[in-house]
Amino acid sequence: MYLDDMTLNMELTTDSVTITREDMISFAKKYDPFRLHYDDAYAEKTRYGQLIAPGVMSFMSVWARIMESGFLGEELIAGKSTKIEWFKPVFAGDVLTGKSRVTNLQRRNRYNGIVELTTDIYNQHGELVLTDVTESIVQCRTE
Repeated sequence: MYLDDMTLNMELTTDSVTITREDMISFAKKYDPFRLHYDDAYAEKTRYGQLIAPGVMSFMSVWARIMESGFLGEELIAGKSTKIEWFKPVFAGDVLTGKSRVTNLQRRNRYNGIVELTTDIYNQHGELVLTDVTESIVQCRTE
């Protein structure tokens, strides 16, 4: 979708994604080797009492659903920035759903602009687990 076709507050609710224990451990060992994400004995002694998913994995699992939806379309050029704020842990078996909305649009030149997409991610209990704000560079319709 071209920047010119987007409007503030456009919304998307993603398909749900289930966070599996196997994916959590695999992701953690490769990208976030903090013991709380892969070592059961360690995790049992923490305030959570069990493994929790790496936060970036939780976000990326839902981001994949956003990309699969085509919400940003073929006119997406590249990412510019992202900021994630975590509120609740994600556990194996949790089902996450994202609610995204366009929160800013800025034309940079005649060829492209920046779309800011704010995504709130909820677990199966309706609890907000994280909020992400991502800026992406998107093509404009040329004149």
